[in-house]
Parts: sequence; C-alpha cells; structure tokens
Amino acid sequence: MVTAFVLTNVKRDQIPDAAEALAALDGVAEVYSVAGQYDLVAVIRVKTNEQLAELITKHMLKISGIEITKTLIAFRAYSKYDLESMFSVGME
Repeated sequence: MVTAFVLTNVKRDQIPDAAEALAALDGVAEVYSVAGQYDLVAVIRVKTNEQLAELITKHMLKISGIEITKTLIAFRAYSKYDLESMFSVGME
C-alpha cells in the first residue's frame, strides 16, 4: 500500500470545485481544505507507485484550477490506530 499526501495550490475561486473533483478520483481517500501555504491536501492510498504516478500526472493535474502540487510519500505510519487494516478493507 502506498500512501501519499498531495499539497495543492488552487485558484481561489476554484477551490471548492477542485476539492470535489479530487475527492471523486479513485485512489483519493480524503481531501482537506487547509490554512497556510497550500489550499488543499489530498490523501492518496493506492497499491503501487505506478498507480500513484498515473493518478497524479494523468488525472489530478488535469483538474481545473490546480496550479502547483507537492507530493509527500509516506514511509511508515505512527498511530495508536491500526491504519493499514482500516484502509485496506476491500483492497484485496
């Protein structure tokens, strides 16, 4: 399982539409609007790096309003919850 966080800068008047379009993509688990340097954070969970690359380059970057992205790939989760089992339901 590959987990990534994609930080996005979006044209101000297109943030809600971009957030909805991101959330509708397969592999995007959650989208958050945030304060600070970025406008939206998309949490991605896919099986392979190739799926991550395809999702970002072929789908996310085509969403209207997205100007800049920065992708952070997670190596390990530290949590009191068993995140892997929670998010792997139906992935087999």
